[in-house]
Amino acid sequence: MRSILAFLLLACSSSAWAQSAEFWFDAGESLLNSSLGTTQPCTSTALCQAIGASSNDVQLTNGFRFGFRMTLNQGDHYGHEVQYAYNRTNLKYNNSPGTPEQGMAIHQFGYNFLYYATKDDSRVRPFATGGVGGNNFVPPGSSAAQGGGNTKLGFNYGAGVKVKIAGPWAIRFDFRQYTSPKPFSLELASGWLKQEEISAGVG
Repeated sequence: MRSILAFLLLACSSSAWAQSAEFWFDAGESLLNSSLGTTQPCTSTALCQAIGASSNDVQLTNGFRFGFRMTLNQGDHYGHEVQYAYNRTNLKYNNSPGTPEQGMAIHQFGYNFLYYATKDDSRVRPFATGGVGGNNFVPPGSSAAQGGGNTKLGFNYGAGVKVKIAGPWAIRFDFRQYTSPKPFSLELASGWLKQEEISAGVG
């Protein structure tokens, strides 16, 4: 997180700090439904298939998220944003009927560049965004504070809109897709993990 903030300081000239700064709290849905592989003890694809293992044996379910964003707007059409979000999801074991789902956390952090379609003094400001960051996947029984998570770096892109309400207050709506390698290195894991954010915020 410190390196991201340092990058942001270097990316923005001193004049950018004289521009508008925004602080946001947002909450919404985290849409996952992503397969992670299998926990069955097999060391090759052929062996996994022989014992009936599947890449869908373990899945992450949809959940909720909330987080914080800080935005520095540079001129009329550009902005820089750092964020942290807490996502709550469940590990679902499709190969073990009757096994209860286990809750787990995903800590998300990153930097995004924003391009606004309207000027800084506009009441409604649609924007497109893209950025880089990471996900810290914390399995059941582990703690991120004690180094128990599995961190994967990735990227995201999306769009949203900010609407000024009264005085310094505004609301925002975001839709983003986050892409990263899959965590935990399970057998039969393939492809990328994709997570969609649908959120609303106030700031």
